[in-house]
Amino acid sequence: MMAFYNSLIKNSAIILITLLYGCSSVPKLEGNVEAPRVKLSLAYQKIAVTNQYDDPWEGFNRRMYYFNAKADEYILLPVVAGYKAITPDFVERAVSNFFRNLGEFTVFINALLQGKPSVGVETFGRFAVNTTLGLFGVFDVATKIGLDEQNEDFGQTLGVWGVAPGPYLVLPLLGPSSLRDTFGVGIDMLALQFVIDELGVSGDEEILLTFLRSIDTRANLPFRYYASGSAFEYERLKVLYMKYREIQIAR
Repeated sequence: MMAFYNSLIKNSAIILITLLYGCSSVPKLEGNVEAPRVKLSLAYQKIAVTNQYDDPWEGFNRRMYYFNAKADEYILLPVVAGYKAITPDFVERAVSNFFRNLGEFTVFINALLQGKPSVGVETFGRFAVNTTLGLFGVFDVATKIGLDEQNEDFGQTLGVWGVAPGPYLVLPLLGPSSLRDTFGVGIDMLALQFVIDELGVSGDEEILLTFLRSIDTRANLPFRYYASGSAFEYERLKVLYMKYREIQIAR
């Protein structure tokens, strides 16, 4: 088993290096691509919704977007397809429930930091019910008795505290974010790591747990890169993400 984990780490490192190398490439355009014929006025560019969000790292972001699309196409989605093919639906639901239950800790902490005691109490209730009656979160008993799942993270907490989102940022594999939300993701990961450490999970088991969590997360995301067929998919996703975060923070 130890050899398997060592091999898994080695192969993952090779794949990561390969992908990072691929990230330095750019999409090849068709030879007959024409430059825009209509030059937009500066006034129009200022009021365009796609220009309302700061994107000073657009070159890097577009390359990372392309990198994520290729990683999704050649690695993540095939792995997810294999996982779904060999895993019964009820096991998939159990895995999702388990990881969502682990995430309740960060939701609870952020709810309190944002001054939302009712959300914190409901989240704590969900965690208590699902951890006990739901057998460590494998079964979602809490939803059935009216304790709804909440969505709070440290990026939202910073927003509630008045921290601006900062520049738009596309993260490797994780996708759309902002400078503020990237910092928030790091804090939430530390909080989740605290929970995992408290469970007494060993290093090898933790790697397997992280691997399974990544597969589960992607399996539950219906988004597919370049499926919109729009030449402005990058801009649309940026606007949707930033607007969505504004709505989450304003709740």
